[in-house]
Amino acid sequence: MSNTIYIGYDFKVKPLQPATEILIAELGYAGFESFVESETGVTAYIQKEEWSAFILDDIHILNSNEFEISYEFNEIEQTNWNEEWEKNFNPIIVDDLVTVRALFHHKPNTKYDLIIEPKMSFGTGHHETTHMMIQHILKNDFKGKSVLDMGCGTCVLAILAEKVGATNLDAIDIDNWCYLNSLENVERNDCHNISVYQGDVALLKNKNYDIIIANINRNILLADIATYALCLNENGLLFLSGFYEEDISIIESECTKHALQLNSKIERNKWVALVFNILLSDKTQK
Repeated sequence: MSNTIYIGYDFKVKPLQPATEILIAELGYAGFESFVESETGVTAYIQKEEWSAFILDDIHILNSNEFEISYEFNEIEQTNWNEEWEKNFNPIIVDDLVTVRALFHHKPNTKYDLIIEPKMSFGTGHHETTHMMIQHILKNDFKGKSVLDMGCGTCVLAILAEKVGATNLDAIDIDNWCYLNSLENVERNDCHNISVYQGDVALLKNKNYDIIIANINRNILLADIATYALCLNENGLLFLSGFYEEDISIIESECTKHALQLNSKIERNKWVALVFNILLSDKTQK
């Protein structure tokens, strides 16, 4: 089987936000399927068979006078990506309780040991939002709970949720690469209660959960919060991340419209992760 060839674009962005978020959204519509944010911008990947020399012609932000964006691009073979990833992927420890590592790292002595091979998927614990979501999971009771990990990336959050006691879990991502990677990581961590699906909120019809985890981006969250609220059981919790401190008010406002009340917040390098609970009286009336 031949290796998938990717084209990688390294974008340098000034100022970083909101330009990076807008750029990622536009690139996603253009067919780019994986993104790695950095302190200087974002690297975006698209399969070579989906690429053309005119791929950036309709990326409007590149012509904006408000932002300074430059880029370089090159071909990346899958084998080369994995080799590069192994060189740079260091294990992380969250609150001395969770280690997120690759198979080739030494086994830690933390309570929870998660083995993740991210490939091009988002979510290893290195990004602030994933790190904070892990912290929220550790602070809440997942025993016997039904859980949705929406926009699951590597499935690291669903895997941890099962490790801390969740018994019925769905993990969903729209990206085929993430879907396949999640299946691998679920098996790699000997998880038996996680079902992985490729798709979006359309898959949530007639679904109900005790806890919903969504670490995506602000615009997708704003579009999908209403659906999440409908899917929450009484006393349900909604974990949200993938946005900045300045976005809290708009996220909270949308949640309030759907009987969701903010009860917990973690901030890390200007990123935030929020936990909302469904209001019982309003939920009963739905």
